Amino acid sequence: MTIAPTLNADLEQRSVNTIRGLAIDSVQAANSGHPGMPMGMADAAYVLWTRYLKHNPTDPTWPNRDRFILSAGHGSMLLYSLLHLTGYDLPLSELRQFRQWGSKTPGHPEFRHTPGVETTTGPLGQGFANAVGFALAEAHLAAIFNRPDYPIVDHYTYVIASDGDLMEGISHEAASLAGHLRLHKLIVIYDSNRISIDGSTDLTFTEDVSQRFAAYGWHVQHADGHNRQDMAAALDAARTQTRQPALIIARTSIGYGSPNKQDSAKAHGAPLGADEVRLTKAALGIPLEPEFDIAADVAAHMREAVARGQAQQSVWAQLFAAYRTAYPDLAQQWEQQWHKHMPDWDEILPSYTSDKPIATRVASHAALNAIATHMPALIGGSADLHASNNTLITSSAPLQAEAYANRNMYYGVREHGMAAAMVGLALHGGLIPYGGTFLIFSDYMRNTIRLSALSKVQVIYIFTHDSIGLGEDGPTHQPIEQIPSLRAIPDLVVLRPADATETAQAWRIALERTDGPTALLLTRQNVRVLLPRHPTPSAGEFAPVAGVQRGAYTLTSYEQAGVLPDVLLLATGSEVELALAAAAQLHQRGIAARVVSMPSWELFEQQPQSYRDGVLPQEVTARVSIEAAATFGWSRYVGPHGVAMGLDHFGASAPADRLYAEFGLTAAHVAEVAASLVQ
Repeated sequence: MTIAPTLNADLEQRSVNTIRGLAIDSVQAANSGHPGMPMGMADAAYVLWTRYLKHNPTDPTWPNRDRFILSAGHGSMLLYSLLHLTGYDLPLSELRQFRQWGSKTPGHPEFRHTPGVETTTGPLGQGFANAVGFALAEAHLAAIFNRPDYPIVDHYTYVIASDGDLMEGISHEAASLAGHLRLHKLIVIYDSNRISIDGSTDLTFTEDVSQRFAAYGWHVQHADGHNRQDMAAALDAARTQTRQPALIIARTSIGYGSPNKQDSAKAHGAPLGADEVRLTKAALGIPLEPEFDIAADVAAHMREAVARGQAQQSVWAQLFAAYRTAYPDLAQQWEQQWHKHMPDWDEILPSYTSDKPIATRVASHAALNAIATHMPALIGGSADLHASNNTLITSSAPLQAEAYANRNMYYGVREHGMAAAMVGLALHGGLIPYGGTFLIFSDYMRNTIRLSALSKVQVIYIFTHDSIGLGEDGPTHQPIEQIPSLRAIPDLVVLRPADATETAQAWRIALERTDGPTALLLTRQNVRVLLPRHPTPSAGEFAPVAGVQRGAYTLTSYEQAGVLPDVLLLATGSEVELALAAAAQLHQRGIAARVVSMPSWELFEQQPQSYRDGVLPQEVTARVSIEAAATFGWSRYVGPHGVAMGLDHFGASAPADRLYAEFGLTAAHVAEVAASLVQ
């Protein structure tokens, strides 16, 4: 079952020790890093990369490659050594610059930054959970596209995980889901070195991991992580599974070969030190000089991965060419999904001609289903809240172990696991994932949301019940600080649409935005559809389509032509209605107000200064923002003379209308605040 044959023991051993030596020297040169894990896992990683892993170093993105995830991202030098040795575009000079400014070898692996890195890892448990998404993508796409004699989707997801990965709570969520879905092409090698930063894992981690994973429905084996034949036998057995993901518990020694630091926390997160480097190299038979030594025969052997990978990709390309002839419609769909083909939005997005109130979560469901018919790449679900998040594709059934082709994911009450699996689904390629929960539970997902933004990966977060408007569930479920905290994440676009029309456009933005994540914040309560109305904006027409894409726009203004308004009312989401009603009341008092709907700060900040000044004239200093959330951040738009209206305290249990009244978020109060500023 192995891809490459075994070689003579001497060349194998020197190749493994070269991996160790590169890790030792890179960490020592940087005077920073984690040498112990790469030293301990070199044998197992060597076996995986030379005998099993299907990959092409000259084309790291070809669709049918195996995916390798280093969940134990602190051991990044293991991955960088392998990438360099097997022929990826990562020259030795980059290893010499490990952890330095501008290098391709950052402290933890980063997607898009280093060729061959499949996902950003480091925060423990994330890569493990991402891998569930990768494996799920393979199963889903295989069920859709594969035909007899045409297995165009046929690859594995391999993971190296650490004790710390399995301690993190997210690994429990992800492993449970993987077992339930029987993702048998997911193979995890668990580096069981029993050492963490604080010392022996006996201090904190004494559970029986094998029984835990067996209970999840995984196939579990034990292996000697330093015995290459033992590891090969375990991988062979794992690859024979057809109904279970596989866990190989590889017993290893952290800092393997170090006379004084092996099996010690001293080898975990600090350089060995010059004296110990010399002793370790002597013990392993690694030349003391030069540093970063790679013998010619080792280099040639490891670079065989290039020819092997090119041949594997060539076979696949020939298979796909025949597939295109046999199944032209499926081949066309494949191309469209991998290239994220967009539909004609004007034809498919819902439009509204009545101002009948509709919750934006309901409008989101209408938009999702209109789009899903034309975009089979969309796959999504909810953390046990489909009925509340309105995230079901009505034309599809639940995705289950016997029904991988379906598009509705049931993640269970696993918000964090869902978020990380979505990242894996997106990074795999061919799919655009979305996932829903209540906005308050975005806190459970925050680390993954941040990493999705850092990786600039297209995932769509559907956060409903976005304010005190959810009502009686009370302060435990009413988000306050969540909106500003999401806005604080770089490269995440947050959209809080005001009505059904803005919601449809928010979906369009999220789908066209292929280089980063998007969060849609949606109401539980009904809000009126904001149809064209008089007085119209000074721009001459009601234009939510273009306005939402620009992040903010003038919705209604009572100003006279050529005369600036007296006051600006800025609002998002359900509070735009309050702003409109307040503006009407101010008009009756002879005060000209401009209402600005501001669904996305991030998109607004991307606009030219001339556009931003046109919407928010600098000369108008009387400004009021209205948002049923913490007011943090609104000062940038209301300035020193304006007022940010919101909630800088927790909510309460009561019907939504009562809460808005008690907390001063009414049209009358907004009008009073605005009038006081003008006066």
